[in-house]
Parts: sequence; C-alpha cells; structure tokens
Amino acid sequence: MSIKPWIAAARPKTLPLAVSNIFIGSAIAFSETKFNPNVFLLGLTTAILLQILSNYANDYGDFMKKADENRTSKYERALTSGRITPSQMKLMLIILSAITLITGIILIIIGLKGSGMAVYLFFLIAGLLSIAAALTYTMGKKPYGYAGLGDFSVFIFFGLVAVCGIYILHTKQWQWPVLLPAAAFGLLSMGVLNINNIRDEASDRPAGKGTLVVKMGVQKAKIYHSIIIVTAIILAICFTLVHYQSVYQWIFLLTVPLFLEIFAE
Repeated sequence: MSIKPWIAAARPKTLPLAVSNIFIGSAIAFSETKFNPNVFLLGLTTAILLQILSNYANDYGDFMKKADENRTSKYERALTSGRITPSQMKLMLIILSAITLITGIILIIIGLKGSGMAVYLFFLIAGLLSIAAALTYTMGKKPYGYAGLGDFSVFIFFGLVAVCGIYILHTKQWQWPVLLPAAAFGLLSMGVLNINNIRDEASDRPAGKGTLVVKMGVQKAKIYHSIIIVTAIILAICFTLVHYQSVYQWIFLLTVPLFLEIFAE
C-alpha cells in the first residue's frame, strides 16, 4: 500500500495552523521564563496528530455521507478516488486515536508533575473531548459539523483549550489575560473554517451538510467573516497592551493589510 494517499489525506498544508496555538501558548510561557521544551515538543506532536486524525475523520465521514460527490477538489480526497478503502481508513482512525491519546497522556503527566489529581483529571477530560471533537465533526449519526456547530468547536478546541492548556502545562499556573490571545486564535481558526465552508457551499447544500455558511448564505457569511477577523485583531491588541514588553509585539499588525485586501473582495 502506497503512503502517498495517506500523506495527501493528512492535508499537510493544514498542519501549520494546527500547531500555531501551541506556539502562541508556549511563547507566552517563554516570555515569563517558564518554558518547558518537553511540553513544547509533546504539545506539537499531539496537535499534529489531532489535526491529521481530524482530517482523516472528516474525509471518512463526508465519504460515508456522500458529501464529496459534487465537490470539485476530489484530488485530495483519497477515499473518493479509491486510493484508500473505507475499512483501511477506519482502522487508521482507531490506531491514530490510540497514539494521540498516549502522547496526550504523556504530555499531561510531564506538564502537570506535582499537581493535584483533580487537575490531572480535568486535563484528561479535555484531551478526550478533543479527540472526540476531531472524530465527530462529520462522523456518527449526528455529526456536529452537519449541524452548523463546527465554528463553535474550532473556537473552543483550537483556541481556548489549546492555547490556555499548553500555557498551563508550561507554567502550572493560570493567568486570565491568556484568554485574550486564546480567543483571538480561536476566532482566526473559525475564519479559516468559514472560508473553506464558503468554498464548499455549493456541494455542502445538496449533501445536507448544514454548515453556518449553508444556513446563513454566502453574503452573510462574508459579513460574519469580517466580524470575527476584526474581533480577533482587537483581542490581540488588547493582550499586547496588557502584556506589553517590547515594540516587536506589534509585528502582527503587519498582517492587517492582508485582511483588508480580503474584505475588499
């Protein structure tokens, strides 16, 4: 069996976004001189595994619900092309879920060393919910991605859980201002999902995939997109003001013209 279809189905271009939240939470911890390299590396590994698991699960769920039949980007859908069989993908999902759970548990043990049992349990539940969210976006009898809840899930798990979680694993403490960049990144991740859903609206609608774009329409989805991006930038500015240490923290503002160009379209 060739590995190329699996690499394509993993969608490598989505991985930088998947690890960006780990970089954000780790960077904040580093600025407080509480950076743990083992937590960072395990966090990256777990985030990558979760993203690949999510991509595989999304392909499997969409394929089983025939949501790919009208999609033009079939070249990256290994199940649709027949390069991977449903049984092979199902087995891979089981294996990858187990590996992701193991790396996540190791991450929790290392990051929370010396913490109370309640904290360990909280993080374990958060990890299990993250895996469940990765699997059930398009899989199962009632996939939440088909009910327009994908944006909410992305905000929670890509933003709040990932950024705040990795920060706590580094520092073993909680700071309320960390919610600002966590929410900002969650909103930006929602923006990425929204763009993808706008692209796929024509094929999602007849397939019964009720994304927010399908529910509100493309034009309103563009307005919604502008709102979440502007809100994310405002939150990032607020955190910079609260956590100000260097003028270099304002470098992110260089991306604003790119967003304005998108809005102009």
